[in-house]
Amino acid sequence: MLNRPATDTQVTHLQRLWLYVLCGLVIFFLIVPTLLVIPMSFSDSRYLDFPPESWSLRWYRAYFNSPEWLQATAVSFQVAFLTMLLATATGTLAAYGLHATRARSSRYMTVLLTLPMIIPVILLAVGIFLTFAPVGLNSTIGGLMLAHTILAIPLVMITVTAGMQNFDINQEMVARSMGASRPWAFLTVTLPQIRNSVMSGALLAFIISLDEVVIALLIAGGDKATLTRRMFLALRDEIDPTIAAISTLLIAFSVLMLTLSQILQSRK
Repeated sequence: MLNRPATDTQVTHLQRLWLYVLCGLVIFFLIVPTLLVIPMSFSDSRYLDFPPESWSLRWYRAYFNSPEWLQATAVSFQVAFLTMLLATATGTLAAYGLHATRARSSRYMTVLLTLPMIIPVILLAVGIFLTFAPVGLNSTIGGLMLAHTILAIPLVMITVTAGMQNFDINQEMVARSMGASRPWAFLTVTLPQIRNSVMSGALLAFIISLDEVVIALLIAGGDKATLTRRMFLALRDEIDPTIAAISTLLIAFSVLMLTLSQILQSRK
C-alpha cells in the first residue's frame, strides 16, 4: 500500500517521501532554535551558555524575586486578557455580520477589517502612537488593550468565519420565526455551534497580545511596560540569562494553552 497506487492518478506515500523529508527539515530548523533556550535557562553561568556547564534554577529565582519582571508580567497578562475579551466579541460579531449579510459591500468590509494583518506592524505602531498621544492613552492599560485589539480582531474574524462555513444560518432563522429576537437566537442557536471557533479565536487573540513587542515599544512605558518590551530592552542593554528562563515559561504556557484548546475541541 505504501508504493502501489490504487488508481493511475493516486500519489503514494513513497512518491511523496521527499516532501515529508523536506517538511520535517523545515519544522526541525524552525523549532530547534526555540527549544535551545530551554537548557540555557537552567544554566548557572552569568551569560547565555549552551550546552550549560552546570545546572541551576538561578535565573528562575531571579525572575520570581524581581519586582520589575513580575510587574511587567502582570501588565502583559492583564492586557492580554482584556484584549481577548474585546477582540473575541468584536471579531465574532464582525464574522457573524459579514456571513449573514448578502450585500456586495461585505467584501470591502472584509478587506478593511483584515488590513492590520497586511500593513507592517511598525507603521501601525507609529499611527497608534500619534493617535493616542493627544488623548493620553499612551502608557496605559486601556491604550495597550485597544492597540492589541486592532491586531487581534482579524485573526478572530477569520477563525470564526471559517467555523461559520459549516453552520446553516437557516437554523437561526427558524428560531427567529418562532419569536426569538436576533441576539437571543444568536446566543442560543448560533454561538453554541461555533463555540470551538470562538474559543480558538480567543486563544489566538490572547497569544498575539502576550507576544506583541513592536507596538509596546512605542506606547508602553514606565510601570505599564509589558513583559516583551522589558525583555527586548534587556537584550539590547545586556544579555541577561533571566530572559531564557522567561522564554521557557512562555513556551510552556503556550503549549499548555494549545493543549487545553485541543482538549476542549475534542469534547465536542
